[in-house]
Amino acid sequence: MRHRIAVVGSGPGGLTFARVLHRHDHPVTVLERDPGPDARPPGGTLDLHEGLGQLALDKAGVLAKFEALSRPEGQAMRILDTDGTVLRDWRPRPDDRANPEIDRRQLRDLLLAPLDVQWGRSVTRVVPGQQDGAQIHFADGRQETFDLVVGADGAWSRTRPAVSPVTPHYTGVTSVETSLDDVDTRHPDLARLIGDGSVSAYGANRSLVAQRNSGGHIKVYAKFRAPLDWHAHLDLADVEAVRASLLALFDGWAPPLLDLLRHGTAFVHRPLYALPVSHTWTHVPGVTLLGDAAHLMPPLGAGANLAMLEGAELAESLATAPGDLDEAVRVFEERMWARAGRWAKITTAGLERLVSPDPAEAIAQFDQVQPS
Repeated sequence: MRHRIAVVGSGPGGLTFARVLHRHDHPVTVLERDPGPDARPPGGTLDLHEGLGQLALDKAGVLAKFEALSRPEGQAMRILDTDGTVLRDWRPRPDDRANPEIDRRQLRDLLLAPLDVQWGRSVTRVVPGQQDGAQIHFADGRQETFDLVVGADGAWSRTRPAVSPVTPHYTGVTSVETSLDDVDTRHPDLARLIGDGSVSAYGANRSLVAQRNSGGHIKVYAKFRAPLDWHAHLDLADVEAVRASLLALFDGWAPPLLDLLRHGTAFVHRPLYALPVSHTWTHVPGVTLLGDAAHLMPPLGAGANLAMLEGAELAESLATAPGDLDEAVRVFEERMWARAGRWAKITTAGLERLVSPDPAEAIAQFDQVQPS
């Protein structure tokens, strides 16, 4: 008899898990609180690493389709001083596929294609230890029971309390996101500044990063150290007020950098949270976590990659060695904790250097990761 398996969340990790099970002809229930795939903006671009996200896509049987959609040229990175001086200008080789970029929407659609997601199923809690499995409680009052519930439901996971009481803590760094559309036509100077990939500038305890997505769409991230309530006297729904506040925060920076904020169409406040670097839990039969639900860390390119590989590995274990489900999950958790702990240390240290009192630390971080 095949196990009843549910995954909560239809992000990259949850969909990769479901897609690999689907490839092995194992049924899986995908539960997503959003009412549909286009209910909210999918977010910016992702760089998928050869040994992580790309390996997961290979296990899911869609690597060739990813290669056709992805943008290897998006790996290009340019770093400016706050006065606009170019400090670093790294461009990938034509055959470099170490970390090609892909829009989140494209990745989602690629993974989603054959899956039957139950949209609008908002999970409120998961109760393990029931006689016939782990019980999922939904916002509409309904309940369902599964042999295994996989929480892939992100930073504020409703599945996590079933295995761990730990909640994310504020890192001290806030990100405010904006975007520019049709940049090649409407803002050609900025398009040239950003190039095919991303442009970054670092000041004392603050940074600006602009990253090209497909279709002439640019995501801009203003990051700075501030108390969590830094906006207490600011209406975050007032676009012009937020713009003025950010321009004041980056006052004195080169005009082209400030234009990234001046031309932004809307602003989204995203304080950066993280779980403890070595977050683990005592194994609970019938429930496990992956991705941000298990190991939320600073957003420096590892999170989605880890979630996808974890989803693929867990699904392969369940599909190819279905005898002892609980033992397969135990082995998965031990492997996940060890790898995620290493990456959490790297990304935590990276955030400290990229949003630092000394901007030279950010340049040193770049040189360490991407030497010239």
